[in-house]
Amino acid sequence: MKLSFPLFQSASKKEIPLMKELKEACHLPPPTLTLTGEEVKLTRIIREQTEQANRNNVTRTKAYLDFYLKHPEIHWAFLAHLVSRNAGWTMTDLKGEYLPRFLSPDDQHAFFSFLERGNWLIFQDAYPQLLIYAESLKVNKPLFHLLSAFHVSSFMKVIWNRFWKDKASDTLSVALIINEQHYINSRVINDQHFHQTVFNTLPFQIQNVFNMNVLLFPLIRNGSIQLIGEPAKHFLYVKERIELGKRLYQLVFSNDSTLNDMLEWSTRHPHTGSRKDFWPELFHSLKEGQPDEKRVLEQCSLKKGPRLYSPLLSVWKDVQHDSPDRKDWFVNTSALSLFKLPNPDFSGNAAKIYCRSLHLLESLL
Repeated sequence: MKLSFPLFQSASKKEIPLMKELKEACHLPPPTLTLTGEEVKLTRIIREQTEQANRNNVTRTKAYLDFYLKHPEIHWAFLAHLVSRNAGWTMTDLKGEYLPRFLSPDDQHAFFSFLERGNWLIFQDAYPQLLIYAESLKVNKPLFHLLSAFHVSSFMKVIWNRFWKDKASDTLSVALIINEQHYINSRVINDQHFHQTVFNTLPFQIQNVFNMNVLLFPLIRNGSIQLIGEPAKHFLYVKERIELGKRLYQLVFSNDSTLNDMLEWSTRHPHTGSRKDFWPELFHSLKEGQPDEKRVLEQCSLKKGPRLYSPLLSVWKDVQHDSPDRKDWFVNTSALSLFKLPNPDFSGNAAKIYCRSLHLLESLL
């Protein structure tokens, strides 16, 4: 896949039009929104569809993929699907083979609440954007003024209107990455409750020792499932999360073959929350074997003993969320320096890093 980078090429004497539009939007007051009867009806339908699809990690992960399959020009939807799968696997890890032995029930619930809140917040902000784009296609005219009805940032209003004209999927994807990470920064990452219950706890501090935050993207290649991805480090810093998102985007979309292999796996394997989805030889959604039965792992191959327990997402109950803060994060232009995409890098070995963490955890039992 050949990606064009209209935004990322350096400007000479003339300022890039999109950057100029974003700078202007940053200093404008919120617009007054007056909706027609049809628009009121449409916003109600979009709100209902978003709420229904945002019930839990499984439903929202499926919604991202379904949207991408209908609108493959919206690259971000597939990237969001893959990242949301990882969020679900991390949620069920909290009640899986290893973590309950290191985390108290209160810690497990606190970590789940943090993951679920972030996953829910991003979806309730992004999915209406996707649906408004789909409605715009139906009527063959941009309806992005409706984004204000969903408290979407002025940053994304500019981006969507520009995308309607230039169809630059890469620019839109990077903008959505920037938007989502800034959106959750004040609402989750800088939230005092999560600092006390998650970030300042010993389990969170030592997670890098176990290399447990590894984002894994499965793909089918030569008839077998393979894994690519990258460890997630420096999670508390918005710029680092954005840079990670851009690197992951390049992993998925810089090569047609890789993208098609990931799509093949994703469409064949509905998301359940269990790591059995991508590694049934090593994980199972039901507990196997006898209590304290020994297992032998060699290079992430199970030589002896039961498979690792990785439950379905139903191990957690659906959550009723409080409405988020409606403030627009786009109050200065610092984010405009974050648009440039890195070169694709396939040199890492996320599967190997993840295997090391499993071996380390197994050795501690």
